[in-house]
Amino acid sequence: MSKDWIETTRTLSAGLRQLRGGAPEVMKAFSSIAQAALKTGALDTKTKELIALAIGVATRCDDCIALHAKAASERGATSEEILETLGMAIYMGAGPSVMYAAHALEAYNQFAQGRAEPPAAPARAAAAP
Repeated sequence: MSKDWIETTRTLSAGLRQLRGGAPEVMKAFSSIAQAALKTGALDTKTKELIALAIGVATRCDDCIALHAKAASERGATSEEILETLGMAIYMGAGPSVMYAAHALEAYNQFAQGRAEPPAAPARAAAAP
């Protein structure tokens, strides 16, 4: 099954805007945490986005995968870096993380290519004998 990860980020962004309007103080505080966590220190921002992507896989969060695959792509992550990151996520999250690693790789590939692949056509039910 293919998912349009680029559309996922668009849809999610609209929902987050509404959340920021409805709970501005909470979202402002969350934004401050995100900015502090992503600030370059011993680790650069790309590395931190790779960590966030791995956590998204391990916790099975599709929206996290979409946002952090996009951010990793925008910060210049290579497919080799993505694959090593996903290897660590699989190691830490076992079998379910294998399945979500496939989602994360698909999401990264769509953002790296700059377009979403069309979703696969639904399978047709087999005709009764």
